[in-house]
Amino acid sequence: MERRIYSGVEEPSVLPEFETDVLVEEEPGKSLILFNDDVNTFDFVIQCLIEICEHEVEQAEQCTYIIHYKGKCDVKRGSFDDLEPRMKELNRRGLSAAIH
Repeated sequence: MERRIYSGVEEPSVLPEFETDVLVEEEPGKSLILFNDDVNTFDFVIQCLIEICEHEVEQAEQCTYIIHYKGKCDVKRGSFDDLEPRMKELNRRGLSAAIH
């Protein structure tokens, strides 16, 4: 095999092989949206987000403020099968939630 030299650097005789992983999303992700209301307290909403959506305290507090000031917040993302029982539990506790 003939080797060529470019700008003082010898061209490699064998090119390295690369492996490429491809991420395939089978189902588009859904969002669990929690809406503001005039009934539930901040502490109650925070506790629900911790228990039902598995939020850390800081995340639950931030979502609660977003809900209060913006009217709604995307509190969890995932598959419909994962979000549906969470939505039902939020609704059972008197919170207004929907999956989009």
